[in-house]
Amino acid sequence: MLKSMNEVLDYIESHMNDGIDYNELERITGTSVYHFRRMFSFLSGMSLGEYIRHRKLSNATFDLLHEGISVTDTAFKYGYESVDGFSRAFREWSGISPSEVKKKNMLKAFPKLSFQLTIKGGISMDYRIEKKDPFKIVGVKKRVPIQFEGENQEIIKLAKIITPEQRKKLHSYANMEPNQVVNVSYNFDDDRMEEKGSLEHMIGFLTTRESDFADFDVVEVPTLTWAIFSAEGAFPKVMQETWGKIVSEWLPSSDYELVEAPEISFMEGLSDRNNVHSEIWIAVKKKGKIL
Repeated sequence: MLKSMNEVLDYIESHMNDGIDYNELERITGTSVYHFRRMFSFLSGMSLGEYIRHRKLSNATFDLLHEGISVTDTAFKYGYESVDGFSRAFREWSGISPSEVKKKNMLKAFPKLSFQLTIKGGISMDYRIEKKDPFKIVGVKKRVPIQFEGENQEIIKLAKIITPEQRKKLHSYANMEPNQVVNVSYNFDDDRMEEKGSLEHMIGFLTTRESDFADFDVVEVPTLTWAIFSAEGAFPKVMQETWGKIVSEWLPSSDYELVEAPEISFMEGLSDRNNVHSEIWIAVKKKGKIL
């Protein structure tokens, strides 16, 4: 997977000015563009769009300073529809306007990326692959800020507004594993891996029942295959570390790719927060397989 991701970076580099064919990215990687975008973000800490934008602006800086290309020609060379749009993006990225580059003799660079896999510690991961028929997630949702470490206070606030009556009603819908409260994240902003932006977070239960579900929020989930990872230890530290290993080690070296679907997790034994059992569910498919 890393080899093909580096081949994609070479392809992007050679097509920076004449347009990138995303079907070609799928051909090179043998995976969906969705999976590639997610893996790119996980491994690089930025979105694919941001990487391409930074590379273009880095190359534009070189053209302005050393090649003597005008601001107007540079703007159109790198795909900007107007000089104003290019100048605004350039100033946000470099801190100066394009016209000031020669005057100040300043060169800001953003080098081409390359990916390498580093194995740390040889820690085993407990997981299983399960296919599940369609189900629903029923609960209460809120848009919350993306946060990598520690407990998200907005999620804690969401949990507190669910009344005992609502919890009892929600529990009555549950008729499939894990038959307990789950946390569900979906609709992520593109800047997720920079720990920016927000996501939809739902607290609820999994069910196959047919109902209007009163005033609760509902997410429909089709038939999918799930990679389910188990972890034991201090909450939320061990759970967050497990998620980090999934995206930085397991996904790049596995035979699976991500499918666009909600991410599900749940915890047991929160009375002892140093010894919590947790699970993380991510939807996957075999690489190159059509759903």
